[in-house]
Amino acid sequence: MENTIAAISTASGNAGIGIIRLSGKNCFDILDKIFIPKNKNKIKGYSIKYGNIINPENNEIIDEVLVSYFISPNSFTRENMCEINSHGGMTVERKILELCLKNGADLASPGEFTKRAFLNGRIDLSQAESIIDLINSKSDKEAKESIKGLKGEISEKIEEIEKKITDVMVNIEVIVDYPEYDVPEITNDEALKQLKNIEIMLENLEKSFERGKLIRDGIKTVIFGKPNAGKSSLLNAILNEDRAIVSEIEGTTRDTIEEFINIDGLSLKLIDTAGIRDTENKIEKIGVEKSKKLAKEADLIIAIFDLSRDFEEEDKQIIDIIKDKNAIIVLNKVDIKQENNNIEDKIKSLCKPIIKMSALKKDGLNDLYEKIIEIFKLNNIDNGNEVIITNERHKNQIRKAYQNIVNGEDAIKNNMPIDISSIYIKQALEDLGEITGKNASEDIINEIFKKFCLGK
Repeated sequence: MENTIAAISTASGNAGIGIIRLSGKNCFDILDKIFIPKNKNKIKGYSIKYGNIINPENNEIIDEVLVSYFISPNSFTRENMCEINSHGGMTVERKILELCLKNGADLASPGEFTKRAFLNGRIDLSQAESIIDLINSKSDKEAKESIKGLKGEISEKIEEIEKKITDVMVNIEVIVDYPEYDVPEITNDEALKQLKNIEIMLENLEKSFERGKLIRDGIKTVIFGKPNAGKSSLLNAILNEDRAIVSEIEGTTRDTIEEFINIDGLSLKLIDTAGIRDTENKIEKIGVEKSKKLAKEADLIIAIFDLSRDFEEEDKQIIDIIKDKNAIIVLNKVDIKQENNNIEDKIKSLCKPIIKMSALKKDGLNDLYEKIIEIFKLNNIDNGNEVIITNERHKNQIRKAYQNIVNGEDAIKNNMPIDISSIYIKQALEDLGEITGKNASEDIINEIFKKFCLGK
C-alpha cells in the first residue's frame, strides 16, 4: 500500500464543516503542496494546524482550514494520516479533494481507510463490521452493541473459545504423535468433556443472535386488521405525522408502508398493511395476500379490531392468523358509541394482551408502548455486559464451528481414530477465524468493505 488515498469523509451537502481525509506514505508531502500553515513548526502527531488551502498553480486561497496530523503508526490506518477540516459545502470540499488528487493522491474506494486499518493490524474484521453497524445504527441499543464490537468484545469471546479448542488440539496431537505414552480411555473422556464445554459456549453465542437480530434490525411489527379498523390512523398516531392516507373508503391502503420508531432505545420496524377482506380488485387482492404473508413473518402483530362495528368474517380470519403469533390486540374507536358489539367476547379466548384506545385521538398510545416494553423486556434485552451476536455472518460461522465440534465429539464417541476427530476440530478453528479475519478469503474481505461509505 505505497499509494496515498484521499476522500471526502463527511456527508454531501451544506454543513458547518467538511472533512477531507488522506492516508499513506506521501500524505504529508501532498499536504505541503496545497496547505500553508500559519505555524510552520515541525509536524507532531495528534496536533492541529491552522492555515489556508491554496491552489499551487496560482496561489489562490481555496479555504481557511484546520488540519489534524496523525503520524504512523499512531493513526486509524497505522499510516501517516491527515484530516483537512474545511468549511462545509460540496464546492469547497470537492475543490480541496481535486487538489489532493492532482498533487499525488488516489481517490479512495468505499471503506478503504478502514480496510487499511484491518490489513495493517489496527482492527480485526469483526471490529471493522462493527464500524458499519455503528454508522447504520437506528437505536441506542444497536449503537451500544456496535461499540462493544468495536472495542473488541466479540473478538475477545471468539479468542477465548479458540484458546479452548487449541488446548484440545494440543492433547490430540500428543495422542497421535506419541501413542505409546497415552491412556486412551482417560484422554478420550477428557477430550469429550472439553469439547462439550466448547459446544455449550458456541451454542449460547449462536442463541444470542435471536436478541441481536431484534437489536440490529428492529422488532418487525405488523399493523394488521380489516379495512377501516384504524390501522393507518394508528401508524400516524405513533409517528405523530400524517404518514398514511386515512379515508372512510375501504381498501385505501393497498401496499405496505414501512417506518422505524424507537421505544425505550430499541427500534421497531412498523409496517402498515392492506386491510384483510375478500375483494375482486386484483391490486387490492395482492395487497391482502402480502399482508397475510408479512403477519406470518412478523416478530409482533398489532391486531386492530373496530369497536364501532359488529364482529365480522374478516375479524375471524384475523383471529385465525394471529392465534399462534406474538400479538397485541387493539380495540380501537373507544370514543365512538358502541351498540350490540360482541368483539371482546370473541377474542378473550386468544389470551393475548388487550389495549383499548382511540388511534384518531391518540388515546391509549402509552398503554400500547408499555405493553410492547413488557413483552420484549426491552430494558434487559442486552443483558448488561454479555456478548451478543448481531451480525448474521458471525452467526453462520459460529453455527458451522458448533456443528464441527459436535462432529468431533461423535467421532470420539464412535471409537473412530482420534485424528479423525482432529479434522473436525481444526475446521471449527478455521470457521471461527473467518469472523475475525484470520482465515477470511479475499472475496469475503472485499465484499465486507464494499458496504462502507466513501471516505470511511
